[in-house]
Amino acid sequence: MATRAKTLKKKAAPARKAAPVKKAAPTTTGALTLPTLHESTTSSGLKVLAAERGPLPLVAMRLVIRAGSATDPADKHGLADFTARLLRRGTARMSADELDEAIEFVGASFSVGSNEDILSLFITTPAEYFPDMLSILGQLVREPSFPEREVEQSRERTLAGFSNDLDDPSVIADRAFTRALWGKHPYGHDVGGSTAHVRTFTRDDLVRFHRERMGPRVSLLTVVGAVSPQRVAEEAEKAFAGWEGGPEAPVELASGDTVATGRVIVVDKPDQTQSQVRIGGPGYRLGHPDYFPATAMNIALGGGFTSRLVNEVRVERGLTYGIHSYFDAMSAGGVFGISTFTKTETTREIIDVSLAEVAKVRQGGIPAGELKKAQRYLAGLYPLRTETNESVAAVISDIRVHGLGDDWVEKFRERLLAVKPKQTVEVAAKYLFSKSPLIVVLGRADAIGKQLKGLGPVTVVPASEYE
Repeated sequence: MATRAKTLKKKAAPARKAAPVKKAAPTTTGALTLPTLHESTTSSGLKVLAAERGPLPLVAMRLVIRAGSATDPADKHGLADFTARLLRRGTARMSADELDEAIEFVGASFSVGSNEDILSLFITTPAEYFPDMLSILGQLVREPSFPEREVEQSRERTLAGFSNDLDDPSVIADRAFTRALWGKHPYGHDVGGSTAHVRTFTRDDLVRFHRERMGPRVSLLTVVGAVSPQRVAEEAEKAFAGWEGGPEAPVELASGDTVATGRVIVVDKPDQTQSQVRIGGPGYRLGHPDYFPATAMNIALGGGFTSRLVNEVRVERGLTYGIHSYFDAMSAGGVFGISTFTKTETTREIIDVSLAEVAKVRQGGIPAGELKKAQRYLAGLYPLRTETNESVAAVISDIRVHGLGDDWVEKFRERLLAVKPKQTVEVAAKYLFSKSPLIVVLGRADAIGKQLKGLGPVTVVPASEYE
């Protein structure tokens, strides 16, 4: 279980001049170039990264807080995501309508997102309004008001959404897969929570989560665009001075190397004519050295449009319109999984064919010619991640938050293209179901139960359990 950090209760630090800006070495690689990073820290302890980048007069800001769903209280699953979405609904100085008007009036855009490890706030604005929008970003995290009416309305909308989810078999299958894989680990619930938990949310819960989990010492502000690093440091000091709360360091999660294997979960949904199928087992954590060989291997296996799984399951046998394999890496662990769907009658066939293709790669890796195609495919896509200020801000913050190393972009294609066939054999042996995988099937239990004999102990659960 996660180690709960102590809440800090101290007086607000007095405002002071922005800390000196430190310049980091520029990172470049052929056609890929990231602007020079400049680092500073506000009086409240918020780390700031600034990267001046033109020629367009736009600025992108990303504030990352290490308070994702893995930090949800045990009886309040979904609280991190819920709190993040309510930040926009009012501050001590501005109502929700005033916030909307201020952002839209200058042609800026705002969004918020969350996952298991972090929650993020994005603002993109014309450069001339950068100070105003950064000030609003500061208000959102320093002094959200969480109006009671907004909390009630958001709770009702969220609960209605859960009810609607029951009509989407793919969503329910994913939710069941996550629970079965991770069990009681902090990763073992949907980021958005569940009906049983969200129904209990109160304004006090949001206020407490904000105070205990969202603070400057577990946050990182990244600013990319047409603004000088010195000005970024100065305006960040103004916007975030006095921000208090949150832990001294990110919550340390238990190792995620205990992902479930060898079980079969049937999610019973009697009205279905198709089966949603999920197959999975242990993967690797973010920043793991196996990333490059495993990624190259997976592109060939099931991560690309011309992969083995797509060819064998969709093209050759016509069992589905879509199938893919993937690695889902998080700070404390990860998963290797396969996601697909098929007619009820061919449920066992699609599982057997998929597992057979996985077994071929586990036994022999990826041959040199096939590997080279996969490497070139991914190397060609990667530059798209550095085209806009928003994408650059996202890449930079991910590199720092997850400890990927400042040369991640610079060396990405070099490291990817350096992967050899023997390395794909090694990672395949590690991650491609060396133990019997976990299998989750959503569909008609009475029609698919008999098909699943021999795959492992079978448990049948009604779909309503995943609302």
